[in-house]
Amino acid sequence: MTGILFPAIDLKDGECVRLKLGDMNQATVYNSDPAAQAIAFERQGFQWLHVVDLNGAFEGESVNGDAVEAILSATSNPVQLGGGIRSLAHVANWLEKGIARVILGTVAVRNPDLVKEACREFPGKIAVGIDARGGKVAVEGWAEASELGVIELAKQFEGAGVSAIVYTDIDRDGILAGINWSSTIELADSVAIPVIASGGLASIDDVRKLASPECAVLEGAITGRALYDGRLDAAEALKVLNR
Repeated sequence: MTGILFPAIDLKDGECVRLKLGDMNQATVYNSDPAAQAIAFERQGFQWLHVVDLNGAFEGESVNGDAVEAILSATSNPVQLGGGIRSLAHVANWLEKGIARVILGTVAVRNPDLVKEACREFPGKIAVGIDARGGKVAVEGWAEASELGVIELAKQFEGAGVSAIVYTDIDRDGILAGINWSSTIELADSVAIPVIASGGLASIDDVRKLASPECAVLEGAITGRALYDGRLDAAEALKVLNR
């Protein structure tokens, strides 16, 4: 099998939504029952789940914890979770509850040593989320830009034990513009850490690209709006990747 396709559940106020360009005011509600959505994805044949606590990302602490726990109870698929996880205690709490992999974003910029400590304490369980706008890293739920370059940040974690980098091009997120393959592959070629593409997956063409030899360097890609809108057929996508 080639790359993994991670269906996304983005949580806002307890509901399953998709944002447009990372704007909390441009949220479309797709399911008021995130646990039911998780079950649907598992039944469609997906083998992982990508969950983001959007409120948490902005507020710096877990806000949609009840919804996340309901998802964990509903699905047997491994779940990776990001959004508002800013301390070792946060990390430990979610891993104890059954999260397979915790994604650290803002804290990776603000306190890279904490990420490295988390990797030592919880081997194989820590991913880094790098969200970029115009090639520069954004933090605090994308509300704030930094002067840090994407590859510059990624290289700080080389050899630290980070299990994956989830790389999101904010300029493409939720607008079905297609994944920024060139930047994503450039990042993957620059570090030994596995990279997951996020932001903009638009159609089966992006899935075919993921399955191509050029993208063999990637761990996979995240799909959100295309799946919810029906532009991407789950069965067809998984068939392409399982060939």
